[in-house]
Amino acid sequence: MLDVRRWLFGVFNYHQGMWPLLTILAVAVAAGIHFGWRQKFRRQQRQLQADMEDFQRREQQTAVDARAQQQVLFNSMLEGLLLLDRHRRIYLANRAFKNLFGLKTELRGKTIMEALRVHDLAALVERVERDGQVFDYELKLPELSERWLQVNAAAISNSAGEREGTILVFHDLTRIKQLERTREEFVANVSHELRTPLSLIKGYVETLLDGARNNPEVAERFLKIIERNTQRLDLLIQDLLTISALESGQVKLNLQPVELRPLVEKVFTDLKTRAEEKEVKLVNQLSDLTALADAHRLEQVFANLVDNAIKYGRTQGTVTVGGRKTDAGKIEAFVQDDGPGIPTESLDRVFERFYRVDKARSREQGGTGLGLSIVKHIVQNHEGQVWARSEPGKGAVFFFTLPEETSGD
Repeated sequence: MLDVRRWLFGVFNYHQGMWPLLTILAVAVAAGIHFGWRQKFRRQQRQLQADMEDFQRREQQTAVDARAQQQVLFNSMLEGLLLLDRHRRIYLANRAFKNLFGLKTELRGKTIMEALRVHDLAALVERVERDGQVFDYELKLPELSERWLQVNAAAISNSAGEREGTILVFHDLTRIKQLERTREEFVANVSHELRTPLSLIKGYVETLLDGARNNPEVAERFLKIIERNTQRLDLLIQDLLTISALESGQVKLNLQPVELRPLVEKVFTDLKTRAEEKEVKLVNQLSDLTALADAHRLEQVFANLVDNAIKYGRTQGTVTVGGRKTDAGKIEAFVQDDGPGIPTESLDRVFERFYRVDKARSREQGGTGLGLSIVKHIVQNHEGQVWARSEPGKGAVFFFTLPEETSGD
């Protein structure tokens, strides 16, 4: 019994001496665990922060890529696009819009009046804000070579119905307007050119029917006038058909080597009678030049130019045809007369349809007003150029270029 108490007392004393050590060990373990969790928390926190920064970078890059794709999409549009914010300031303007208005500066943040100074466009934006949308509005910009634009515009609203901005889409109508004007001028000119000979034919036919046919001398004179005006109508119709085919691209050129000198000699032979009537001398100065051209169409070019030179040159004058090779590998031909010449202000317009320097004299000579325009289109179809030079009182020279036929072709 005494031994048991001694053992229990020893055990108690032993454990009583171990408590401080156990406490220290428990504290150390707790501290270690705390430190470990703290380190793990910090690692997790740093990883989370890194993940957030990576996410933000990806989001920013996605936004940048989206804006870039949006800008590329808008810039690829043929139509001009303009976006305005709720304060009527420019939020986005694509490349086509800037080209339409001839702008190169940054437009973002500016008002329409600050960027463009177009009052009609500013008024259109106000109308869109009032009406919600406007379609097929035609806008003319006279300061930009009379450019015409068609504008379709609509207000942009959020889900609450509040206006957020305005979108405007611009279509260039300039080419269409030019074609409409050209068509109107063409119809007016053709009508005028047809009216004159038709009126003469109608008048003389009525006079013959009223009794003039019973006078042989008068009847013959009237019939000759009718015949001359009928021929004029026939020439006009032929020229109209020719220029219509040339302008529409229906004429297919049969390109082949063409020697210019023999071709011009043939033209001189065809116009010999007309030249003799005015005692005009025809001179062929062309050397051995060979062009790559359509022989039939090229003959039309020389025939029109030589015929004009005979008609509008001086009586007992000289018409000269010549040419040379250029450094650019082209053949440059010319037709020259020694008549009164062409006024400087008319040189750029003589190739227009129905344009005449002297209208009364041209009709008297039997011209249709389409000859030089036909020349221009034929030469351009050969990828050449045509132009005129003149000094009043010193005649006129008409030049044109053709591709040269080379031995390697």
